[in-house]
Amino acid sequence: MIELAGSIVILIGAFFLFSAGVGVLRMPDVFTRIQAGTKASTLGNILVLAGLGLHHPDWALKLLIIAYFVLLTNPLGSHALSRAAHSIRTPMAATTVVDALRDDSDSTGGERS
Repeated sequence: MIELAGSIVILIGAFFLFSAGVGVLRMPDVFTRIQAGTKASTLGNILVLAGLGLHHPDWALKLLIIAYFVLLTNPLGSHALSRAAHSIRTPMAATTVVDALRDDSDSTGGERS
C-alpha cells in the first residue's frame, strides 16, 4: 500500500514537472517563464522526492537533505536570473502592468528611463 501511495505521489510530481516545461514554452516573456518553471519544478521535485521517500524509507534523510537544497536553490536561482534579466532591460510582455523594480529605481534617482 505504501508503494502505491509513493507511486501516486511520484506521478503527481511528474505532472508538475511536465507542467513546468509546458509553462516555459507557453509563457510570453522571460520573467513569466522563469516564474512558471521555478514554482512548478520546485513542487514537482519535492513531490518526486517524497514519493521516493515512501518507496525507500531508508533513504529518507538523504532525500530530505536534497529537498532542502531544492527548496533553497530554486527560488534563489530564479531570483538571480530575473534580476539579471531586468538589469539588462529584457523586454516584458505587453500585458505587464507593474514593474516594481523600475518604480524603485526611478524613485531613488536611478538612471533607468
